[in-house]
Formats: sequence, structure tokens, C-alpha cells
Amino acid sequence: MIKKITFILFVFGITTLQAQSAKELLTEVSKKVKTYDNIVIGFKYSLNNPTENVSQETRGDVTLKGNKYLLNLMGTKQMYDGKKLHVIIPEDEEINISSQNEEDENSVTPSKMLTFYEDGYSYKMDIVQDVNGRKIQYVKLTPIDSKSDMKEILLGVDKQTMHIYKMIQKQNNGTNVTITVNSFKTNQPLSETLFVFDESKYENYYINRLD
Repeated sequence: MIKKITFILFVFGITTLQAQSAKELLTEVSKKVKTYDNIVIGFKYSLNNPTENVSQETRGDVTLKGNKYLLNLMGTKQMYDGKKLHVIIPEDEEINISSQNEEDENSVTPSKMLTFYEDGYSYKMDIVQDVNGRKIQYVKLTPIDSKSDMKEILLGVDKQTMHIYKMIQKQNNGTNVTITVNSFKTNQPLSETLFVFDESKYENYYINRLD
């Protein structure tokens, strides 16, 4: 019985240390991100669901400044000015304008993609990968909310730069979304109107104001 209790305490101790270590790593990442005035990221986006026979891959880019962002992905542009989200769809000549709740813990918006893990997840260290000489430490995040659509998230952190290199979202419906960072630039010269929606540029578009 004593040996069994000792083993349980040993396993519990390892789990606690792993959680602390993972939390400390992500805290360092968060601190680093918040020192930048702005961030411009180029990435590869992959979506896969073997059960539904769905597989797609594309590239995108996002510019982040505070809670504002400009995202280009799959032929659409998403512009968030801190209050309103503008989704511009050139193929359909359509624009959807809506409010976005930045306080929603369940939404991983572009403005939170580098800090969303700060609340609502438990942490555990996972594998380390060598990617072209870079040590990528993965952290497994499990949603605390048992009703979450997300099964788990794997965050790959470049231990040298303390930047996120890869994010793998595993959903309960079997869908996996992988975002791999190809370029990570900081403190870039940005236009003052980058996040400002100019309706005059879209005279032929149908504008759908959702709220």
C-alpha cells in the first residue's frame, strides 16, 4: 500500500511539474508577443477530416496590432477595427459587417491567436520536434469546458525565438485545423488606415449589415 501511495504521489508530482513548466513556457511566449507594436504573419492553413473526406490547404497572412487585425485567407479579407468586423468577399462582391465579442473565451480570433491560451485551458508538455535545426516544443491544451467543440490544441513553440511556430486544433467532430507559421515579422511600418474600412472602394458591392 505504501509503495502504491508513493507511486501515485510520484505520478501526481510529475503531472504538476509538467503543467507548471508548460504554463511557464506559454507565459514567456505571451510576454514576448505583448512587447511588439504590431506583428505580420504569413502562414499555411490546412483543414482535414478523414471521415468526411475533406482535405484542403492554402496560404494566408494576417497583420495584428492590439485587438485590430487584417486577415487574408481563402480569397476573402477580414478586417477588424476594434469594434466592427468587415468580411469582404470579392468573388461574390459582398461585404458582411458585424460586431465581434472579443470577450468570448470560446472564439480564437486572429487578434487572440497568439494569446488565446491564457484562459480556459489546462496545460501539459508534449513532444519536442527538430525542424531544420529549430527545437519546437509542443504544449497540449485541453479545454476546461467539457462542452467545448474543441478536443485539444497542440501549440508548437520555437524555444529560441519564443514565437508560436504551429497550432493544431483537434475538434470533437474529427476535423483537424493546422496553422504553420512561415514568416513572423514584428514592428513593421503600417498605414494608419490599414484597419479602416473605406466603403467608397466597394461601390458595386452588396453590403450586409448584420447588426
